[in-house]
Amino acid sequence: MPVVGALAGYGEYALRVGPGRRRPGPAPRPHARAAGGRGPVRRRGAPPLEYAVELEELSANPLDRVKLRRPKSNGEIDRRVVVNPAQARELLIALTYCGRTRGPMLAAMFACMYFAGLRPAEAAGLREKDCHLPASGWGLLTLEKTAPQSNKRFTDSGKAHDERGLKHRDAKTTRPVPIPPELVAILRAHLDTHGTAKDGRLFRTRTDGVISGSAYAKIWKQARTYALTPDQVASPLAGRPYDLRHAAVSLWLNAGVHAPEAAERAGHGLDVMLRVYAKCIDGQREVANQRIEGALAS
Repeated sequence: MPVVGALAGYGEYALRVGPGRRRPGPAPRPHARAAGGRGPVRRRGAPPLEYAVELEELSANPLDRVKLRRPKSNGEIDRRVVVNPAQARELLIALTYCGRTRGPMLAAMFACMYFAGLRPAEAAGLREKDCHLPASGWGLLTLEKTAPQSNKRFTDSGKAHDERGLKHRDAKTTRPVPIPPELVAILRAHLDTHGTAKDGRLFRTRTDGVISGSAYAKIWKQARTYALTPDQVASPLAGRPYDLRHAAVSLWLNAGVHAPEAAERAGHGLDVMLRVYAKCIDGQREVANQRIEGALAS
């Protein structure tokens, strides 16, 4: 068959040019990987078939008609990453033993992620004027700015951290987040001990800069070894600082906080929050059954 001859010719050519060289022509298309990590199934035979098309032995590459359906990720949180309150407090204590100054400085920042459900960039950009910290009772954080980290080439200021508005919100939009007395006490103690940067930020480097993601990730990794058992350290439990936020939102939902209120505090859309945290909500079936049974009996 002519096609067989074309494929054989391609094989001889490939052996002749050897690795690291290719026949002149258009750049090959990216490989389309199949679901389940099985490798570039669709495009694996593409080069020789395209060569056959160029020799006019084939009218078209038959693999172009193969449609791959990639599995859709729903973004659900793995419940194994979620710490309970006791574990969270152990981790916050462990942070104070990490380094001479950086760990104690960052302990309150991580506390904001757990007790207030802040994103790391929101916690990094928190300023004293954003905090209402009464001597007793609940406090309030009014979030307005974040300090996300990105490549210097893609920021307006040429720095790794640009001050920006809240995620998925207009630049002037704020988000009020009530905080429990425990976090109020932590932040008051932090301000008494460490003060603020010149621009009012609570968390900073020795030179008043923004704490980088790699810096607080390193401290977090160290704290996990202090606070968790070896089996837990090897597990996904609180593997990233962001998992403290996941633990916070999961706690709110499991405590019975209405979903719209939890979504408002977390800065989530309601539909996104319910989808993402679906597997982290425990005991809701029994509660729902009791409520339905009570309604039927009335």
